[in-house]
Amino acid sequence: MDSEVSVMLHCAPTQGFEEHQVQVEISSRFSRRSVPEIEKHIEAVWNERVTKEPWLFNGAKFRLHSAHLSTTHPQTSTNFCTMAGDTAAQTINSTKSAEGDEQLGNCSALNRISLHCGEGERAPLTINARSKKSICCRETVGEPQKDARHSEANGAILRLQLGLTCYKDFLGTNWSQEAGNLQQRGRLEVGDPQALLAQPLGVGAVLLTSDGKVVMLRRSQRVAEAAGLLDIPGGHPEPKAVCQGVSEEDISVDLMQGCERAVVAEIFSSVCAEVRDEVNVPLGFLSAPVLMGIALNHTSAGRPSAEFFIRCSLTMEDVKDFYWRGGPEAHESTDIVFLSKLEMLQLDVKSPLWSELCPSAKGAVMLYQLVRPDQS
Repeated sequence: MDSEVSVMLHCAPTQGFEEHQVQVEISSRFSRRSVPEIEKHIEAVWNERVTKEPWLFNGAKFRLHSAHLSTTHPQTSTNFCTMAGDTAAQTINSTKSAEGDEQLGNCSALNRISLHCGEGERAPLTINARSKKSICCRETVGEPQKDARHSEANGAILRLQLGLTCYKDFLGTNWSQEAGNLQQRGRLEVGDPQALLAQPLGVGAVLLTSDGKVVMLRRSQRVAEAAGLLDIPGGHPEPKAVCQGVSEEDISVDLMQGCERAVVAEIFSSVCAEVRDEVNVPLGFLSAPVLMGIALNHTSAGRPSAEFFIRCSLTMEDVKDFYWRGGPEAHESTDIVFLSKLEMLQLDVKSPLWSELCPSAKGAVMLYQLVRPDQS
């Protein structure tokens, strides 16, 4: 086991989830719990960073509170979306591990599985659906090619419970030296070690070329996190893409009520946009993303990242050519590396290459090995 990363959930029996199988519930209940002295700490950390790096700017992010799965398959006997290492004989009641990750339950006929980013009381499962869209909603996303996959779990729905957070809060909580103390306080006070943390939801892509190579990037020595290590293309879905025409500081949960489908579309499209910007591959060469699961980065106190599988219709040489032409975020990496599918499947903590992977790449590799989204 690698202490830097763990799998929060994976969707192996379905070989992943397509966009139409994912729903979101957005509420201020799912945002970080605010405490006055912690707010002062966040401000102090931010002011210190901005003094040293005046080019930094704050931006809104989605906060992952928990994930829920329901399926109406009457013959189902296994979980569609499950923790690594789960057994089939689990009950609907969640049990908690020492790290605070809940094990997933299973019941036939109507499965409802609940998983929080940390420990804590299960929130009620509710859907906030509105027929009338907010004026902030983005109407369309979807330039990548449609995926022709036929899921065996057409009745399975993954619901993400999201709040709002921001980059400043991330620096002052998950990325702070006080992160461990904040987790302990959250566990003691509200039964949830992540309650006081920003927990911004990231995205990452296992990008497979037409000739069977997986794309990885060597991170620049100038980036703040995981400098010089191998990573997958990735970043964050942006609330501002949903609330177009609204300033960052004015983005709120209330503005996104009724925009749930636009939020899902942003999560799925943002990972393609990251591939375009970091690898310089045009969107038209990419398949629709398939969600493999969610990994937790423990070097930043369990920060969650949704990891996707994307096919590219270009060969390795074509992708390499696009990369070296330079994209909008070319400064974030210094080299492109390709692994075969066999190398991806054989990677583990004993492999020499494993130590060169940053936590987000490790999580994506683990999910790829569990889900095998490229198997017919």
